[in-house]
Amino acid sequence: MTKRLMLAAALALMLPAGAIADDDDDKAGGAELGLAGLLSAGNREKLPKLTLSAGEPVSKEALRLKSGTYYTLTIEADGSQELALEGAGFFRAIWVNEVVIEGIEIRPLGLDSLEFDEAGEAEVSFIAIKPGRYHLKVPGSTGETQQVSITIE
Repeated sequence: MTKRLMLAAALALMLPAGAIADDDDDKAGGAELGLAGLLSAGNREKLPKLTLSAGEPVSKEALRLKSGTYYTLTIEADGSQELALEGAGFFRAIWVNEVVIEGIEIRPLGLDSLEFDEAGEAEVSFIAIKPGRYHLKVPGSTGETQQVSITIE
């Protein structure tokens, strides 16, 4: 009798466990994610453009991001000076999907900075991951206008 009981228990453990799907179409929790998950269109936001120009502010305002949201950030340099944006802490707090420069899509494992030797534009697509306060700044600068403060909530 014990062998039969053990065999029945073993067979019961091998049966697939059922899952019940929630077919509600309620969106009370925020953006609904489709088959693409975090990369779904409903989870995307475009951030205000950052500008690299001699003597001009990088951004008009601080950026406030939500962890788990997919963002697109455009950085534009006017070519008035060779300028870069660095922010290792920020770049380690996000998952970079791609960087697009003149139609060329780059999918890096990570970033530390972006440097513009001449006029141009780069678009960085990413998902904010780690909550905290970060900065992107022009290397070697000390002025508040030469950086942008970024908070991930």
